[in-house]
Amino acid sequence: MANNRYCIDLAKRGTAGCKECNKKIEKGLVRIAKILPNPFSEGANDMKQWFHVRCIFTKLSRARATTKKIESTDDLEGWDELDEEYHPEVLQCLSEFSSNSTTQKTPTKKNPGKSKAEESNIEEEPSISDDEIAEVEDNSFQRFRKICTKLGKHSKYTDKKAILEEFFTKGSDGEKFKGNLYLWVKMLLPAVEKRVYNLQTTQIIKIFSRIFHVSEEEMVDDLQEGVGKGDVSETVKIFFEQSDSLKPKGESTLYLQDVEKYLDELSKTGHEVEQANILTKVAKKCTASDLKYFVRFIKHDLRINAGPKHILEAIHPSAYEAFQASRDLKDIVKRCSKLGKKGISQKQLSVKANLMTPVLPMLAMACKDLEAPFKRYPEGFYVEIKYDGERVQIHKRDREFSYFSRSLKPVMPHKVVHLKDFIPKAFPFGNDLILDCEILLVDNDGKPLPFGTLGAHRKTAFKDATVCLFVFDCLQFNDENLMQKPLVERRKILEENMQPIKNHIIFSELKEIDSRKKFQAIVDSIIDQGLEGLVIKSKDGVYEPGKRHWLKLKKDYLKDAKGKGMADSADLVVLGGYYGTGRKGGIMSVFLMGCYNPRTKKWCTVTKVPGGDDDTLDKLQTSLKMIKISKDPYQVPDWLNVNKALIPDFVSEDPKESPVWEISGAEFSKAEIHTAGGISIRFPRISRVRTDKDWKTATNLNELKELFEASKEKSELIGLRTGVSSDDDDGEDGNKDNIYKRSASGSSSSSGEKVKSETSGKTDIKEEESEDTSPPPKKKVKSETSGKTDIKKEKSEETSPPPKKKKLDTMAEKFPKKEPSRKSVSTFQFSC
Repeated sequence: MANNRYCIDLAKRGTAGCKECNKKIEKGLVRIAKILPNPFSEGANDMKQWFHVRCIFTKLSRARATTKKIESTDDLEGWDELDEEYHPEVLQCLSEFSSNSTTQKTPTKKNPGKSKAEESNIEEEPSISDDEIAEVEDNSFQRFRKICTKLGKHSKYTDKKAILEEFFTKGSDGEKFKGNLYLWVKMLLPAVEKRVYNLQTTQIIKIFSRIFHVSEEEMVDDLQEGVGKGDVSETVKIFFEQSDSLKPKGESTLYLQDVEKYLDELSKTGHEVEQANILTKVAKKCTASDLKYFVRFIKHDLRINAGPKHILEAIHPSAYEAFQASRDLKDIVKRCSKLGKKGISQKQLSVKANLMTPVLPMLAMACKDLEAPFKRYPEGFYVEIKYDGERVQIHKRDREFSYFSRSLKPVMPHKVVHLKDFIPKAFPFGNDLILDCEILLVDNDGKPLPFGTLGAHRKTAFKDATVCLFVFDCLQFNDENLMQKPLVERRKILEENMQPIKNHIIFSELKEIDSRKKFQAIVDSIIDQGLEGLVIKSKDGVYEPGKRHWLKLKKDYLKDAKGKGMADSADLVVLGGYYGTGRKGGIMSVFLMGCYNPRTKKWCTVTKVPGGDDDTLDKLQTSLKMIKISKDPYQVPDWLNVNKALIPDFVSEDPKESPVWEISGAEFSKAEIHTAGGISIRFPRISRVRTDKDWKTATNLNELKELFEASKEKSELIGLRTGVSSDDDDGEDGNKDNIYKRSASGSSSSSGEKVKSETSGKTDIKEEESEDTSPPPKKKVKSETSGKTDIKKEKSEETSPPPKKKKLDTMAEKFPKKEPSRKSVSTFQFSC
């Protein structure tokens, strides 16, 4: 048990803050401190963490059983000097704390004599309780490191899986695995049950430089360019071996349960002093290699290039598939253990979701060919509008709600706080639910607002807007698991049990495709309307967590869609570079792109873009002429106008000699952090290297503004995201026909024709401008654009008359409902 010390006195100046509630302890109030040794210097004065009286007992009530607690006033240094008038408050808290502690069940040691079945955790229910994990070779940290080293040396999935299968079957003695299976699986996958350690790379370097009494600057240099080169764990190992103040142990004595305990302890503090204390304690028990892997746990990356599929399929062939659905690692290992070893039992694990535990979302792969859906889904498919919002997975258990993002993290409360009032009304018979949805901010007329407006700060600018939930899938309804049902059945169940609530909870817009003509018409309509794209789904497809078995069709994926599907792009110059992380640590892997401002004679930033695959990055390390400035604001050259938050690790020696890359993306966007008038590119990627261009013929700031305005004007002219009229309460199909009538009725609308031709005109103008070193005046560009528009318009009318409009069947027609009030309501409308 840790020998903690505590003291008590009155707050003297009222400046110290309580470490529990973070509020100042007012002058004259009683306070209690936890006394900590100074981790950076032996013999120095102790350090104190102050708490309000009630706050420290609250903190201690959550502490581990091994933590030394305040059991009586004898444990409080300074109690005798404290005036008696202050005693009652402390005594009352102490009494309450003692009574609560005695009601808790005290853990008891198990009989050390274990049966063979208990020793083999593959056959028995796994546990991570310290009392149940034996100190055997199969649980040693040294053995764990050896297995990780083996895994890291092999690149093939089959080789990695074979290594784990053999170890989990035969163990280190070649006869039988005697370790704790769940603990092994958990620690091989540190990024799955991800704990927060509040320790970034710079903080790790800072703390260990003090522990080892070495230069922090030298450690940083090694991390960037030395042996470590991007791997902070390797840097820590090197300087641990060189340290004179703290020597590594000669032989590893740690077990996995010891490492787990230290990691758990580290995750419960965010204070640098406590972190330093824990890391000092860990270092004293570690070999250099032990500490290296401990740091890798902190970084959630063992550098073995093995994920859940490698690890879980080594214990059972269907373990990974089941894990994709439930994300409950302990439950999966427990179920695998009951089925027996892989070689003994091939019984399939059931794939099911666990309510209130996020399910890995089903994903979509890029579709760049209009024929691809017909080949992939010959049995038929649906198309669904790709909403420009944020994906959210909703779990409801009676009156309890949980909201998870696409990355399985909790959604910020301000985005979903009001949904709990509407979900029970929309699902009056749904006690338990798992829904896959998209959330957008819509105005009073149901018109969705731009991407990013759900942010806490941006949302304040739209005071009359509401968060609207677009529901497109249901994974569980009450006790029924729907994941193994085809989409057509899941959608039918959803529509039969959901009552839309205008501007709050509505169905996604879904259409069945039965011909290529119909599909082409919808694609044209989506591009004309400026919508983000389509998601394409098999009618008979089951919900497969984590699998990219849907297709997504976006305007910037299409190489040619009547000239309308090209991505927004600009020819930008490489201005700087950033170090990568993880596997790409120690090399430039992200690049700062920008354009020239003719007025100020400076270079502005537009976006950051990843540099591509390993081979490409290797070439760029030597081909780009860069100067290292290590994000130092004082070393930023005069020619570069960059926001402090975007200062790169490297800057170009001379931007006029830097290469020009064509950067494409989903659309131009506003990002005030960039200095090119706040213009940026959403989802940027390198389309090609423009060897035919130099800085003079690259896109400059004036041209970039023209491109941005053209993109913006196109969206406005075509009535981007026009919504349901305010009197559209019942969601009848007749009303839905009005959606986009003014702007999205296709080529029969003169304004719609103008927009298409203007866009084409812009493209031609850009090609002409790229050959000229100075951009034409803004007014001239507009007049030229108009001229191009008229020419294009005449040509389009002569060669291809607009297709006749045809109303598409709705899902409401496919699955007629018993009650008219349950018809689908949507702010979008397919038109073709």
